Amino acid sequence: MVVITLECPFLSIGKKEIIVKDFTQSVCEHIGIPSEEVIIFIREDPNENMAQGGIILSEKLRSII
Repeated sequence: MVVITLECPFLSIGKKEIIVKDFTQSVCEHIGIPSEEVIIFIREDPNENMAQGGIILSEKLRSII
């Protein structure tokens, strides 16, 4: 069994479906296990609870938009 944990900002259900499908397919191809053996946890954090380069992500995104 393989367990994958993805921590990220909030994602739409469509993006989650794509990520889960792609991660599962890649793991199955490279490790050689059936898809039923892949468990994926998606942990979503608000942008104000994440930082990159010493800057809160919500502030960083605000300067881009």
